[in-house]
Amino acid sequence: MNIYFLGTGTSQGIPIIGSTHPVCKSTDYKDKRLRVSLWISWEDHSYVIDCGPDFRQQMLASDCQKVDGILFTHEHSDHTAGLDDIRPFNFRQGEMPIYAHERVIENLKKRFDYVFETENRYPGAPSVKTIEVINNVPFVLADKTVTPINALHGDLQVFGYRIDNFAYLTDVKTVAPEEVEKLKNLDVLVLNALRIDPHNTHFNLQEALDFIALVKPKKTYLTHISHLLGFHEEVQKQLPENVFLAYDNLTITL
Repeated sequence: MNIYFLGTGTSQGIPIIGSTHPVCKSTDYKDKRLRVSLWISWEDHSYVIDCGPDFRQQMLASDCQKVDGILFTHEHSDHTAGLDDIRPFNFRQGEMPIYAHERVIENLKKRFDYVFETENRYPGAPSVKTIEVINNVPFVLADKTVTPINALHGDLQVFGYRIDNFAYLTDVKTVAPEEVEKLKNLDVLVLNALRIDPHNTHFNLQEALDFIALVKPKKTYLTHISHLLGFHEEVQKQLPENVFLAYDNLTITL
C-alpha cells in the first residue's frame, strides 16, 4: 500500500497569503504546505482522504490518474472545497463514490447543491454516489476493510480511518479510550500536530506526542501543520526517532 501526502498544511496553507513570518518566507520545499489530504493506493485501487481547495493542484502534482472514491473526515472547507474538481475523474470513470458521516453529506448537499441536483441538471456538473460512514461499522474499499475512528475536533465529530495496520487522524483534539483501542498494533499512524502552543480544536505538538506514546505505533508522520510549528528541519531534529514531520509529496510504502 502506497501512502502519498498530497498536502500537509493547515486551513490557510503555508505560506499564508501576505504573511511575513519566517516559515512562510522559507525557501525549503518541505515548508511549503498545501491543505491537508492523502492519497492511498494498492494494486489497481486508488482512494483519497479529503479534497480541499488545492485538490486540482495536488492531482496534477502527484500525477494521480484514477480515484475510486473519496473519504471525508469532516465538512470544513479545507477538507471539502475541491469537490467540483472531481469532474475529470467523472468524465473518465463515471460517478465518484464519497464516504462520509451523514452530517457531512447533508452539508455537502447544501454547499454543492448542483452536484446533487436530479432535475434540470447541468450536464458538466460533478457526479457522486454517497455512502454513509457510521461509527463502529467497518466498510469495504475494494478488498480492504476500513475501520472508522470517531474523534472530536473541538466539539465537532470527525472520522479518522484505519486500513490494515495504517491509520489516518487529522483535526483531532479528543479521542475516547474505546477509539484508542481501535488504533493498537499500527505500523504507521498519520496524526495532526498544529503548532507548539495549545489550540482549542487541534492537537499541539506535545499532545500529539503524548497520543503517540499512548497508541504506540511503529512509526508516526505528523500532518496538518501550521507555520507556527516551526521550520521543518529544525522541528524534525527534536522529534523521537520514530516520529517524522510529513511534507507535501512525501510517499511511504507499507
